[in-house]
Amino acid sequence: MAHAKKITLYVLTVFVLYTIIASPNRAAELVGVGFEGISSAAQAVGQFMTALVN
Repeated sequence: MAHAKKITLYVLTVFVLYTIIASPNRAAELVGVGFEGISSAAQAVGQFMTALVN
């Protein structure tokens, strides 16, 4: 099991590095979309907590 996890992590790392090297503009776009999603989720949690307090 640990060996499979190690191989999967290695393959994922190689894929991410390849994507960044092959098309850095697209990779930057995807990172921006990811941070935008995280920001939206955090904002929604904040609104939910505010609604609970009120």
